[in-house]
Amino acid sequence: MPPDSRANAGQPTGVRVSTDPTDVDLEWLAPALGERAYWALGRTREQIERSLERSWTYAALDGDRQVGFARVITDGVTFAWVCDVFVDEAERGRGVGDLLIGAIAEDPRLAGLRRVILATRDAHGLYERHGFVPLVSPERWMQLRGRE
Repeated sequence: MPPDSRANAGQPTGVRVSTDPTDVDLEWLAPALGERAYWALGRTREQIERSLERSWTYAALDGDRQVGFARVITDGVTFAWVCDVFVDEAERGRGVGDLLIGAIAEDPRLAGLRRVILATRDAHGLYERHGFVPLVSPERWMQLRGRE
């Protein structure tokens, strides 16, 4: 766990972002991703738990109540994938997504990585505010067929 893992990135809204994995509320996260996130529909609680074991987590907390989540999959040296960014529907429009992405963009553990990427269907503006840009050479990227 990095130093200052409970830094309050969300002072204006009262929401803070924690990188302490014990702050992730699985009772909130499992249905948030598995039942309400278009990219993760049907993901089981077990799958979510296993994915957390292999990720750096970012929990947006309003007091003790989780209101948002994101995770980063990385080797910690050259590459990171930002994924599962989700803000509770009742909290959208309060800047929670900005707090989460800001915490990731400013995380010193990611500072030396050559590539930090993500995919989004509809939140390009959010990510652009934090320095993300479209892939320079998307024609170089490939994926295994049938994995979407």
